Amino acid sequence: MDIFSISKSVALSIPKEYFFLRSSFSNISIINLANMFSPLDKDFAIILSILLQSIFLKVLFSVKNTSLKEIFGELLKSGLKYKGIPISENLLDELIYKKKKDIFEFLTDYFEDIVLKGKKPIMIIDELQVIGDLKINGFLIYKLFNFFIDLTKEKHLAHVFCLSSDSLFIEKVYNEAMLDDRADYILIDDFDKETAMGFIDFLTERSLNKKLSNEEKETIHYYVGGKPILIINVIDKLKIGYELNDILNELLTLKISQLKDFLRNLDYITPKVMIENIEVEINKKDILNALKLFKENYTLDADEIPKAVYVYLIEKNILFLNPMDGSLNVQSYLMWNAIRKVVKS
Repeated sequence: MDIFSISKSVALSIPKEYFFLRSSFSNISIINLANMFSPLDKDFAIILSILLQSIFLKVLFSVKNTSLKEIFGELLKSGLKYKGIPISENLLDELIYKKKKDIFEFLTDYFEDIVLKGKKPIMIIDELQVIGDLKINGFLIYKLFNFFIDLTKEKHLAHVFCLSSDSLFIEKVYNEAMLDDRADYILIDDFDKETAMGFIDFLTERSLNKKLSNEEKETIHYYVGGKPILIINVIDKLKIGYELNDILNELLTLKISQLKDFLRNLDYITPKVMIENIEVEINKKDILNALKLFKENYTLDADEIPKAVYVYLIEKNILFLNPMDGSLNVQSYLMWNAIRKVVKS
């Protein structure tokens, strides 16, 4: 059985009592305005606190024009997946403006009621790094993780998955003492070569009614590696008649152009990053020296590059940090090929 058949089998085997509640911060842009005003602006601070709580809660919840009792009835009957935790509009207004109940107390009661009725919620919070620096009477992220620990490890009311594409945020969370032995870290990485080849076969058999030759598959992997979205893009263009070499060369040319533009900008700016609340300047020479190390290596130990340099390259989506083993990867095979062509030894 191949990996795709296994994945389908696993999905179909999930017990019916489980249902998914997914909240995503991916389309939310939060500016920490609190740091722009003095502590004397008390009225503004109150308004800002209400605004930020409103944004957070409206992403966390999915408003339904019905009562909480009817919502529970729908949950128990359907077991569907929901975008956000379903809640009535009146109840959401009470949580934001009237503050009759603490939000985390409300959620605990909410999940307890669901579990007592035989359901097992799986809560998914996507792109959590967006609220990483958000303060509402202290950093919200710490309150959230304390709540998740209580919900999962202590009360056993739900499973919680926190997703993030920001490897610096993951490293910060990974090193938090409060999560020691209380959280598992799962790296959702690119496909390895064997799986990538199988994925190419899977797509081409369905889209092109044929398999590509081994040489063609090797060429695709050389350019884009095991990144699923790029493999899909390549196959989609093959489907509408583009030549394989033209597709791959166009992708690489674009990435080379982006990298050259990034390096040219360094002649006019002095990049800065924050390391433990200290602003650190970086020069172009250090960045080039770091990139040279990747001409022959796709993965390096983070100790081989100054932290300020690799933090900046991660912020620019050139490198990726795996906090579990302290390794640095190039963000993609496309970027790796661009580095090898642009950066001189």
